[in-house]
Amino acid sequence: MFTGIVEELGEVVRVEQAPGAARLTVRGPLVTSDARHGDSIAVNGVCLTVVDVSGGEFTVDVVHETLRRSSLAKLDVGRGVNLERAVRADARLGGHVMQGHVDGTGTFLSREPEGLTHFALPPELARYVVEKGSIAVDGVSLTVAAVSREEFAVALIPTTLEATTLGRVEPGDPVNLEVDVLAKYVEKLAAAHLAGVSVDNGPGKEDA
Repeated sequence: MFTGIVEELGEVVRVEQAPGAARLTVRGPLVTSDARHGDSIAVNGVCLTVVDVSGGEFTVDVVHETLRRSSLAKLDVGRGVNLERAVRADARLGGHVMQGHVDGTGTFLSREPEGLTHFALPPELARYVVEKGSIAVDGVSLTVAAVSREEFAVALIPTTLEATTLGRVEPGDPVNLEVDVLAKYVEKLAAAHLAGVSVDNGPGKEDA
């Protein structure tokens, strides 16, 4: 599990392509300070398993499914990435509960001078995003300021812009999105009970 509080802005130092997969080596002195083989580190919000650690760098394998669902396939050497180690059970939950399982990608649209930042939202994810709810963008836990069926906006403080990749994105850049997993569980549990049940919207005009 993760919380979306980015610990370090890392850098991709090596990309090795393989049939239907890729191997990434990322520089991250802080997250590697106690990392071991088999540990989980979120890279731009994607939970990946460490296969090697050496000299402030760690290596991870990225399978086809992850490449297909996320923006990691577009990473190249020198690119900055948001890094977070898996949260400890006794740590403060500073952001919100995240799995590191990306639901899809959005697109950076624009940023207003006061910091309100707009992203395109895939239609299939729109129902899980609500105003004042939580969403993870490239692994950063954020509060939704506004949402429609096609886009959402978040208010980014200067610290977030400086300490994460969100201060470096340009219009058209893809970003990884993870919606609140609690919303997905509620939807699944409620679906069976709501199937075929009409919703009472209160008295109609004829009843007034």
